[in-house]
Amino acid sequence: MLGTSTPIPRGERARERVLRAALEVLADHGMSGFTMEAVARRAGASKATVYRHWTSRATLLVDALELASEPFPRPSTGQLRTDLIELISRLEALVDVPPFARLMAAFIDAAERDPTLWALHAHITERRREPVRQVLVEARERGDIAAAADIELAIDLLAGPAFYRRFIAHRPFPEGHAAAVVDHVLTALRRPQYTT
Repeated sequence: MLGTSTPIPRGERARERVLRAALEVLADHGMSGFTMEAVARRAGASKATVYRHWTSRATLLVDALELASEPFPRPSTGQLRTDLIELISRLEALVDVPPFARLMAAFIDAAERDPTLWALHAHITERRREPVRQVLVEARERGDIAAAADIELAIDLLAGPAFYRRFIAHRPFPEGHAAAVVDHVLTALRRPQYTT
């Protein structure tokens, strides 16, 4: 957690410090507690510093969530199964971290009520899907999966278990869970009779 008494410097470091404070406030207090004043206190900044960069809590939230939504690096093994296991393992590790899990839950809840946040959530989700999509599209082009494979459905099937297990079932990830998910999905994707 960021301190509340150290003066915040100007520049890019100051901006990132405020954004990280914004993520902490959202994770700890949800949208109802997400105010410019609360973020300034968490960052150890004045309200003037926060308002210098953001005119409203909506613009601050957008930038903070963009910071938190960097997609995973693209795996470079060139092996479909290995690349997918790496991506799904990273997803499981991410959603299993308490601060991120609280942040995600608060944001999903807020997005259900606010069309602007819903659109932002859709954008962030799309960015996170892209590395998996690239791996699957290239695999289809190589003939590693069926030509008729539905890539978007495959992404849902690969990512869905992590979110269900963490946010709905509230169960830990057993050893080898990511590999098991990938193997089940690949079994379907490699069937010649696979249809959309």
